[in-house]
Amino acid sequence: MSLDPAALPPEALAFLTEYHLASLTTARPDGSPHVVAVGFSYSPADQTARVITWAASKKARNVAAAPGGRAVVCQVDGGRWLALEGAATVTDDPARVAAAVEGYAARYRQPGERDDRVAIEIQVDRILGRA
Repeated sequence: MSLDPAALPPEALAFLTEYHLASLTTARPDGSPHVVAVGFSYSPADQTARVITWAASKKARNVAAAPGGRAVVCQVDGGRWLALEGAATVTDDPARVAAAVEGYAARYRQPGERDDRVAIEIQVDRILGRA
């Protein structure tokens, strides 16, 4: 089922705040999918999914190699699932990284400090699933 990222139903919004890990899919330089387990946060106000990571991680390097390329973060819990898709960028901008850390901390736990922390931001334009 396709959902409107700008008008998610309450059960979908609630599902996106519950403690669930997810998978992040990015494209390797050869076009093959790279899938890893991640924690993420979603901001319905700006329809952005955020993943914190470090600059040398493969996921950050994949996104940096293809700015604006597509990425998907998918969360599953039994029969409930949501896949959030959109153009991805990686940023080391302190304010944007702080927003990603804040979202992660609210959903999971406060992460440890890292000097090389970056954030992957997905401008969500498509959501598929059932919440």
